[in-house]
Amino acid sequence: MNAVDWPGSKAFAFSIVDDTDGATLADVPSVYALLADLGFRTTKSVWPLCGDDRAGRDGLACSDGRYRAWAEGLQRDGFELALHNVASRTSPRAQTIEGIERFREMFGVYPSVHVNHGTCRENIYWGSRRVSGANRAVYDLLSRHSHWQTFEGHVESSPLFWGDVCNSRVTYVRNFVHGDINTLRYCPEMPYHDPQRPYVRYWFASTEGPNVGRFVEKLSEPALERLAAERGACIMYTHFAAGFAPHGELDPRFVRIMRRLGSLNGWFVPATTILDHLLTVNGHHELTDAERSRLERGWLIHKLRVGGRS
Repeated sequence: MNAVDWPGSKAFAFSIVDDTDGATLADVPSVYALLADLGFRTTKSVWPLCGDDRAGRDGLACSDGRYRAWAEGLQRDGFELALHNVASRTSPRAQTIEGIERFREMFGVYPSVHVNHGTCRENIYWGSRRVSGANRAVYDLLSRHSHWQTFEGHVESSPLFWGDVCNSRVTYVRNFVHGDINTLRYCPEMPYHDPQRPYVRYWFASTEGPNVGRFVEKLSEPALERLAAERGACIMYTHFAAGFAPHGELDPRFVRIMRRLGSLNGWFVPATTILDHLLTVNGHHELTDAERSRLERGWLIHKLRVGGRS
């Protein structure tokens, strides 16, 4: 891994991709208020369309006028909005196209970042299609009880196909997660193009901190010191609805660690800004077979250690 020269002589780069699952106006706004006050600008995924979630368990979509207005305010304040599929439930091709166009109407741009939503069958290169060859066999063995769905966003013959739209409208798609605070240490190739998965322009990896406990643990003092020493980049993947501010009350551990992080010489910008910088510095990267195998094995080992569906 080569150290990166970050803008403004910053020692490292840091961002967060917040998965919108479970998010409501009763919890996540206080998280973003803290981030804004401390100088962080990060990435939040949204659903442009309602997912027919009658039980209200999925979280809010931008079909809710108040939630949309809040998301628009985040964007005006410098936060990035990303796509988490167009709805919380499976969408056929026409609905996916409608949702992406709706995103552009609401926010003035197409989504630069897309994150597959676990159970949506139009996910692109998801499930066992995330990995190749022998690694796919290992994945299928590990996941036979929890990943029973097939995902068809990249399958041209499927009514769920939207690979061509993804390629023309979206720049970066999240794939593998790892436990290392320095995402670049695990994935120095990012952003990369995988010729075996051509409908995605560029993939990126992330560091897994799915809930407040794991997030705070990941940003320990020694870990932050190493991130700066390596002049690395952390793109943390999390769910701000997972205990960061229940009923709007911020977890004091999260407040403390973000204040500490904000006091360091970091470049605190949205995920796209980091990825664009890496693309400019390193140029277009075609993933080799050896690099693909290494990334896949690293992810599978991480899954064995910690479980989870990310």
